[in-house]
Amino acid sequence: MNAVELRQVTKRFGQAVVAVDAIDLDVPQGSFVTLLGPSGCGKTTTLRMIAGLENPSSGEIRIKDKRINELPIHKRNLGIVFQNYALFPHKNVAANVGFGLKYRDVAPAEIGRRVARALDMVRLPGVEERYPTQLSGGQQQRIALARALVIEPDVLLLDEPLSALDANLREEMRVEIKNIQHRIGIATVFVTHDQGEALAMSDHVVVMNKGKIEQEGPPREVYERPQSAFVASFLGNANFLTGQVRSSVDGHAQVALGDHVLNATTERPVQVGETVTVVVRAEKIDLLPPGQGWLPGSVADVDYLGALARYQIALGDGSKVLGLASLKDKPLAVGEQVELRIDPRHCRIL
Repeated sequence: MNAVELRQVTKRFGQAVVAVDAIDLDVPQGSFVTLLGPSGCGKTTTLRMIAGLENPSSGEIRIKDKRINELPIHKRNLGIVFQNYALFPHKNVAANVGFGLKYRDVAPAEIGRRVARALDMVRLPGVEERYPTQLSGGQQQRIALARALVIEPDVLLLDEPLSALDANLREEMRVEIKNIQHRIGIATVFVTHDQGEALAMSDHVVVMNKGKIEQEGPPREVYERPQSAFVASFLGNANFLTGQVRSSVDGHAQVALGDHVLNATTERPVQVGETVTVVVRAEKIDLLPPGQGWLPGSVADVDYLGALARYQIALGDGSKVLGLASLKDKPLAVGEQVELRIDPRHCRIL
């Protein structure tokens, strides 16, 4: 059974703005599903409709096979963690975490037990008497997560909960949230614009653009087999090479790029002479010394990224491609001549 189902859900603001445009979405029980996309793509509006903070203009939302369109937020049994945590500064940790239980007719002694259990779950035992201002950003984030989990919700909704944390703590909390989600087996909908978070944490990634679902699937599939230029460019460093098809047989095609021919795979029929776009991930391009590759070029720019360098390679026709390479060997310098080698398995016709 799916924990959450959306069927042809649309959200309009006035007559002109369509924030979410007739989307279908399944969140299987126990899964971690991420809504990924740029600002304004509709991902947060989708989460807010599931939560009951926005009403859909049309379509149906179901939680555990029950229609909840008209159900108010406090009757949906959802755990929600917001970007700013939304903790009560005048209440201590115990009161913050146990807040939702007070309105569920839970006995005070049971509230204490469940609060302690939730704090153990997020690895912050014994902080019941502290106040939010006495906690670090990471600890506040854990308290917000404990508050969401203590009510034993049917679904956990996370609205960019890591964006306010510094880089190192964000990495730590990625692992922590995923471990907790695995341990308790709760269906989770996570909203982010950060591709790294989406790829690292999700069972299923839903890429949204302009209110629609552009592509969805397991993280590796969406990353390695993008179905559109938007998905390819939003996830990672992608190159788009345009050329004409010279031959096409059984899912393989030869594409002429000026004086050079690129071998590529294709999931759709292409015709000889057709102009196509081939997408190649930057890390799939080998940068080799002259005479050892296939396509000559020169290093036009270098970005140092710690263990990796991102190179902009100028080709003979004036176009440029991006390449990522390890810095365990001597880095390439601007102006240095190179030749590119690309495995056909990593070249896909869009």
